Amino acid sequence: MLKKQLQKFRIFLLFLTFILITSTNIHADVLKPKKNISPKEVVKIQLNALMKNDSPYKDRGILQTWEFAHPKNQRYTGPIERFKTMLKGNSYAMLLNHQQNEIIEIFKNDNVATYEVTILGSDKNYFKFKWQVEKNAQDGPTKDCWLTTGVSQPFNLGSSI
Repeated sequence: MLKKQLQKFRIFLLFLTFILITSTNIHADVLKPKKNISPKEVVKIQLNALMKNDSPYKDRGILQTWEFAHPKNQRYTGPIERFKTMLKGNSYAMLLNHQQNEIIEIFKNDNVATYEVTILGSDKNYFKFKWQVEKNAQDGPTKDCWLTTGVSQPFNLGSSI
């Protein structure tokens, strides 16, 4: 009897270990902010992830975008499930799985950079956003990293056809 219970316990531990390893590594491909990533590269990383939102797994693009959101932006738009809901809502859904994007710098100093971002949505409409990133001054692992502090509401530029 004890031998059977021990065997079941071992199987349970193996299963639990597998779950922990799998859940830890599932997001291993998400890039983390680093001091050497430029502000424009932050925007590119986020847009390219949103362009392929569900690859290689569901909402990976949103998770990547969240990683580069400034802590004050995360407090305002989070937690992550709320952020997902916001991006999937009418205001920002066109960013998910969009077909192409263009990033034009309109302002940059040592601590703030603002870009005009134009995307071609999957519905063949063009949308324009103002995308702002700031160098994080808060202590912590993202101190001195460029992070997104705001994205404007989209401006619909009309159809591509």
